[in-house]
This record gives sequence, C-alpha cells and structure tokens, in this order.
Amino acid sequence: MGLEWLKPSAFFGSILYALVGVLVFWVSFVVIDKLTPYDLWQELVEKQNMALAIVVGAMALGLSVIIAAAVVG
Repeated sequence: MGLEWLKPSAFFGSILYALVGVLVFWVSFVVIDKLTPYDLWQELVEKQNMALAIVVGAMALGLSVIIAAAVVG
C-alpha cells in the first residue's frame, strides 16, 4: 500500500466524483420534494412529523447507496 491516493489525478478525481454524487443526490431530493403533495421541509421542521422524517431518512440512504454504486461503477 503506497501513496497512490496522494497523486493529484487520484485526489482531484475523488473530489470530482464526490461533488457529482452530492449534486445528483441534491437534484433527486428536490425532484422527490416537488413530486410529494406537501412541503417536506415544513412537515419535517415546523410540524416535526417524525414518521415522515424516518421515511425521508430511509429515502436519503437509499438514494445515497444507488448513487455511490453508480459512481463506483
């Protein structure tokens, strides 16, 4: 195990993939927020809907796993 991860191409490639993953996650979350019949942020923060928070958290984890698998290839 060497210091291959310190090479600029590997380092900046990892940063680029991380940014692409976060961007795809954010866009998919916004799309899902628009598809739901109510405002997710208002339900979660103002009304403190715990059941919806669990569902949104599970959705976020699922999206994260899918995006990570797509990025890794």
